Amino acid sequence: MMEQSAKFSKATVLQGARVLIVEDDLLLLMELESILLEAGAEVAGSCRSVREGLAAADDRVAAAILDVRVGRETIAPVARRLASRGTPFVFYTGQVQNDPELAEWPGCTVLSKPARPGTIVAALAELLGLS
Repeated sequence: MMEQSAKFSKATVLQGARVLIVEDDLLLLMELESILLEAGAEVAGSCRSVREGLAAADDRVAAAILDVRVGRETIAPVARRLASRGTPFVFYTGQVQNDPELAEWPGCTVLSKPARPGTIVAALAELLGLS
């Protein structure tokens, strides 16, 4: 993982983009933060619950990475809030691709855990029109 991450140490492909992360697993959350910071992004929020995600999903967020299941809750309320504001997001999940929660967003990018840093950065760059 460190080798892949090093590719972005000087790159600023996501320079200045405010990215929200909602992930209940602390280690994955910390890894996502590190990947985004190395790619030049600003972490707009590191949330471990749907409640925290809703509070952080404001109009200053450029994009988001959302786990589909946060504890026992679905991420749907956060995804709906972001969608209503026109904020793009990707799902980052260990759930199967045919999870019924994903049906509401058929065109949304779904990254399977664990994803390589380059894959995560590339997905966000594409969402933001930076690729």
